Amino acid sequence: MSRIGKNPIVIPAGVTVEVANGVVTVKGKNGQLTQEFSDVTVKVEDGQVLVERSSDQKDQRAKHGLYRSLINNMIQGVSTGFTKELELVGVGYRASNQGQKLDLALGYSHNIVLEVAPEVVVETISEKGKNPIVKLTSFDKQLLGQVAAKIRGFRKPEPYKGKGVKFVGEVLRRKAGKSA
Repeated sequence: MSRIGKNPIVIPAGVTVEVANGVVTVKGKNGQLTQEFSDVTVKVEDGQVLVERSSDQKDQRAKHGLYRSLINNMIQGVSTGFTKELELVGVGYRASNQGQKLDLALGYSHNIVLEVAPEVVVETISEKGKNPIVKLTSFDKQLLGQVAAKIRGFRKPEPYKGKGVKFVGEVLRRKAGKSA
């Protein structure tokens, strides 16, 4: 039995979960998310969501914990939401936003302008003497991670000086430079 899959998901107050025709729909104060599922059965019973599988085939065992985690992330997202913070480390690296347009100066000959999905709220924090921070907030964990990875991919942190776009709290593997 999957250790993750067998745990029931408690539905918090203000969140509704509906299951119909192989699709789970979760509604809450932050928004609405849907997820298709197969090879497992999803039941909503007395304030809990239970994910069960019919047999011990390999693909069903794999999907048991997967769908339980996806539904849990959906419930957590529509009730509390998710936040990721990216730090721009480097001389002259700047970030600003006008609504959903994020403008990044990352040491290239041109600025990078990224149109962020409407489900993700963008905020830039620039304090004197500190590295600029891009704060992303959303109820959709998958979309949030995808947008954050795209921004990080514009200038990944390099191992010698640590310059680039990194997640706040991320520990980089550093290398020693040339020894003279």
